[in-house]
Amino acid sequence: MRSGVGKTTMLRMLATMLPIDAGEARVFGVDVARIAPLAGPMIADPVRYLIATGLTFAMGTAIGYRPGGGAPGVLGAILLAVFTGWAIAWIFTFIGTIARNAHSVQGISMLILFPLTFLSNAFVPVRTLPGALAAFVKVNPVSHLVSAARDLANHGMISGEVGWTLLAGVAVIVIFAPLSVYSHKRHM
Repeated sequence: MRSGVGKTTMLRMLATMLPIDAGEARVFGVDVARIAPLAGPMIADPVRYLIATGLTFAMGTAIGYRPGGGAPGVLGAILLAVFTGWAIAWIFTFIGTIARNAHSVQGISMLILFPLTFLSNAFVPVRTLPGALAAFVKVNPVSHLVSAARDLANHGMISGEVGWTLLAGVAVIVIFAPLSVYSHKRHM
């Protein structure tokens, strides 16, 4: 009978949940890449976002939502939401490489997401908001995404909001993807 000491740590390292600080790790004779903890989630996240967004539209359709943009408009809205979610995930990936623990990442993430989500046009029309708040909502990237998704799904229209959303997403990726990789490599 064995004690099991070290098995949990070994499994967490092989699953890339813990960094390997000495030696090497192999799964089926193949080295576990040191970039895997960074790349794994960034590859899996779009699949998760696609499932969540697809289920959201499916449930909306099940309860009576009929998108005027048809299947192409809905597909465009889904792909735009997935792209934007993936772009924003790079910010949190970077935070994950510099934060001390997962609780810190979660706390910082909420500090960023809470105002972006609730100070957008997702829940309330901009025209009903007071001046300073309306000004922030008009430049909020989440407001651009919400408007773009509505334009695509409801009207099948590729509006300027789609362009602003894509531009913001590309800018975030261009800034935070290299920062994440650099920070990850620096902490290895």
